[in-house]
Amino acid sequence: MLDAVPEPPDPRELLKKHGLFAKKSFGQNFLRDYRVHARIAAALGVKTGDVVVELGAGLGTLTWYLAHTKATVHAVERDRDLAPILREVMRPFANVTIHEADAKKVDYASFGARVAVAGNIPYQLTSPIIFALFEQREVAERVALLVQKEVADRIVEPPGSKTYGLLSVLLGAIATVERVCVVPAGAFHPAPRVDSAVISWRVKPGVEGVDARFVAIVKAAFQQRRKTLRNALRAYGDPLLDALRAEGVEAERRAETVSPETFLAAARRYSRENSSGANS
Repeated sequence: MLDAVPEPPDPRELLKKHGLFAKKSFGQNFLRDYRVHARIAAALGVKTGDVVVELGAGLGTLTWYLAHTKATVHAVERDRDLAPILREVMRPFANVTIHEADAKKVDYASFGARVAVAGNIPYQLTSPIIFALFEQREVAERVALLVQKEVADRIVEPPGSKTYGLLSVLLGAIATVERVCVVPAGAFHPAPRVDSAVISWRVKPGVEGVDARFVAIVKAAFQQRRKTLRNALRAYGDPLLDALRAEGVEAERRAETVSPETFLAAARRYSRENSSGANS
């Protein structure tokens, strides 16, 4: 359905019309390939009555497609030069509200009990935004983001790969994650130096044990990737290694070989049996 949506205004023409340029300090790279916008919107699977929060709405090209889903759209943009243009582009859509705010500081619960989140986010803000979405997972239950391909690889690759790491485990523990598509640098204005990718995830219902202790354990395990679990998790002592062993993981293995589900199961077992154990 979104493939049939009329194309939004070209971001290059909008910038030229208003005498503006992409701001390097804001990490602005405007996506010109409307097919990718449509895929991001479609990946959310939203419909009338749903609530979508768009991060870094920019000139409204993705907002345009989100608006056509008939969901209620809250477009967040902190650049005061772009916000008036965004309002102009979105004027025909009564279901879109513009918010001049910082994308990495969004309180998703302020928009509703359950929201979907989308965005073409600046590379330098990727980690803080993803960690914020992880922390607010009870509200932000569906997500589709355009990120640097290297980050997407780290998130979606399976255990045992060179890029598998902290984000792979944290998101894999709470959600079903997939890579929607790869986006070449030439699809942006201006073109970045690297390719990008669209990733999406849906939070799994009823996941237990994803708490501060679990996060601390995973961070410690990956802090020095080349260390064995025995050495990386030394602060937790034998009880955590015993919990891992009970889940089939020997202490001489490295964190990159352990699945999100196994990490979570071991952390839950450790917490049950060592309620006063280390938390950092």
